[in-house]
Amino acid sequence: MTEFTFATATSIRFGVGVAAELPHHSRRLGERPFLVTGRNTHRHAEVLRDVSEVGSFALIGEPSFDDARTAVAAARKAGADHIIGIGGGAVLDLAKAVAALAAGDTDPMDHAEVIGAGHPLPRASLPFIALPTTSGTGSEVTANAVLTSHEHKVKVSLRGPSMLATVALVDPALTVSCPRLVTAQSGMDALTQCLEPLTSRMANPLVDALATSGLRAAARGLARAVDEGEDLEARTDMAYCSLMGGLSLANAKLGAVHGLAGVLGGTIGAPHGAICAALLQPVTSANLRAMAEREPDNPGVAKYAVAAETLTGEPLSDRSPEGIRRALDVWIGALADALRLPGLAELGLSPADHGAVVDAAMKASSMKGNPIVLTADELRGVLRDAS
Repeated sequence: MTEFTFATATSIRFGVGVAAELPHHSRRLGERPFLVTGRNTHRHAEVLRDVSEVGSFALIGEPSFDDARTAVAAARKAGADHIIGIGGGAVLDLAKAVAALAAGDTDPMDHAEVIGAGHPLPRASLPFIALPTTSGTGSEVTANAVLTSHEHKVKVSLRGPSMLATVALVDPALTVSCPRLVTAQSGMDALTQCLEPLTSRMANPLVDALATSGLRAAARGLARAVDEGEDLEARTDMAYCSLMGGLSLANAKLGAVHGLAGVLGGTIGAPHGAICAALLQPVTSANLRAMAEREPDNPGVAKYAVAAETLTGEPLSDRSPEGIRRALDVWIGALADALRLPGLAELGLSPADHGAVVDAAMKASSMKGNPIVLTADELRGVLRDAS
């Protein structure tokens, strides 16, 4: 067995109703909480009723480096002693950045991958409580924050152990009010973030178990959560899938879906989950075709077989890379059709931009986890198929 390390939030509380514990955890961590929310600051007023924050920042859209600078400055000025983030993955990413940087005096670009200096984050950070209100990114248990650089037209990460939450309160009831489209897009992201770590070249046995468990929950709950938003059982399945995806990606790499998605997010500004949904089937097909041609003994083939049997709920009759590819194509394609999600062209990607997107994506950190190195021509094919 390969040696591995596993890291996550100090404490994870999962279940319907655990959000009510927020005031207790906040008081335990300090007396001056700074709040990071989405644009609708009143959406979760009941959860926050007994929390007296010293300041707040409401995120509109995807978090940028400028948002991080503004929110960090506000938290410093308020003398915050801990951070509370309540919202979707974008909100939690920003909250993590604030927690990691507010205790020091550095700029977020000092720590950015690819486009920044890439310096390690300060070891000392403010305690951070995460309450996800969507089931997608698993950001409540990951050690990175994705920020958009409008100047560079790309999304990149700040990454380090100081970003891990002190407490993650994962309450499926907080996701019931998510609109259908958000549920579908974030759910496809959650599914992707279980499939990519499972098949990653940097996976380990613990990640395999968690990611497979998350895929099983997605197979049960994703379509139902989209079609029947008040189905708390389906919402619980997807909150669990998202959590398993976050735990998995934090302890293994992702892959080409996210390698491309980070660049596409900065290029076309579409929601991350929508981009992942468009890319999932084409990347899966490209990986299996490439392994069949160049690396038939790649361990990723067997991992994709596990994924296919987990998602379909049936044993594979053909365990060749081509047989696995066909099974996953059918299942993922049927799901995407049922969720009525757009392709990349509808999301705003022009064929003229394909080459630049591929060039940038090949440098992305997530590409290091893909089970096989895809060529530029193969990645351009992915973009064509995803459009």
